[in-house]
Amino acid sequence: MSLARNEQFYSRLPANHISLGELLTEEHLFYHVPESWHVVITDIRNSTGAVAGGMHETVNFIATGSIVSVLNIAFKAGITVPFFFGGDGATFIVPPTIADAAMRALAVFRKNTKENFGLDLRIGTVAVSDIYTKGFELKLSKLTVSGAFSIPVVLGDGLYYAEKQVKNEHYRFDYEPKPEDELDLSGMQCRWDKIGPPETDQEVVTLLVCVPAGKHQAQLFARVMEHVDGIYGPFPRRQPISVPKLIWKTTFKKMEMEMLVRNGRINILRLAASWIAWLAGYVYFRTSQGRNYLNSLVEMSDTLVIDGKINTVITGTPRQREQLQAALDGMEAAREIHYGLHVSGESVMSCYVHDLKEGHIHFVDGAEGGYTKAAGILKQKLRSAQV
Repeated sequence: MSLARNEQFYSRLPANHISLGELLTEEHLFYHVPESWHVVITDIRNSTGAVAGGMHETVNFIATGSIVSVLNIAFKAGITVPFFFGGDGATFIVPPTIADAAMRALAVFRKNTKENFGLDLRIGTVAVSDIYTKGFELKLSKLTVSGAFSIPVVLGDGLYYAEKQVKNEHYRFDYEPKPEDELDLSGMQCRWDKIGPPETDQEVVTLLVCVPAGKHQAQLFARVMEHVDGIYGPFPRRQPISVPKLIWKTTFKKMEMEMLVRNGRINILRLAASWIAWLAGYVYFRTSQGRNYLNSLVEMSDTLVIDGKINTVITGTPRQREQLQAALDGMEAAREIHYGLHVSGESVMSCYVHDLKEGHIHFVDGAEGGYTKAAGILKQKLRSAQV
């Protein structure tokens, strides 16, 4: 494969306009990631403790910042890369041409995060060739979720292996940032208030599902999604973000947090500029163009992540959640899956806005650290299963 074709591997993947359940059963629609690519992982150490201490918004925003730092590098290089938001971190699969630049930028971001928030951002990288050498699989497809918004879908345990390597206490990425290393977090925003579910009798569910080693991952994921679709309805119906519930709201505390994440320090002039930009947004969202943007925002909300496990934020009634839990409990009792689930009354959203047409994406989590708390439940179940 030529260098240019290698770089554009993900861009060239066809976007499949079918349901996730159907895609998971069509093995020929998945492709092996090139051996020369790299998996890059970010993760906040002890995010559970940080969330319990009331820093859930900061944890989400730092995870978003790690994504924005890598996506801006990829954009400047004319490359599209698959990425996966995890609430307290992120995972990327990147070509070799931007792997070093991504890690240098993340090293700067890690330093800023430690100095300004006292949080330890773990960063690391694992070569895809190493994943294959160790006997793990990493296959990728692309799914159109709504409108122009497509998401990467991963099968195999390759990302799980990479995550274990990076989180191993012996792993170190000790690069010390140099003055010439750049960190570009332009486009990162945190201006939306907590978002209530579309209807008053609904709740927000954050769900994580994984399949034990040796089980048929694709078939079991397809069954899980059949339960989700059958109980909650198709993707648009279970979407926790809706235009009527969006409130363009901020505080000086949020703006200061955003500035510390982006610039590593607070600048009064930039703080004033941020406040003016917030006021401009307040006016813009009342125009016809602004309303069109809000409609596309809902379509481009990242509420479904498939990175070798199912990660999703959905909305529905308590009765629907009880039905889903009963179905998942049955699969778990049969040792087909493990799952973690967290219920909250709202969702939270942070954003990457490169442009106001199609160059924006919105990262959604359950309020009070939905993904982090669901992951804590899942980890407990996995530890119990190993005893």
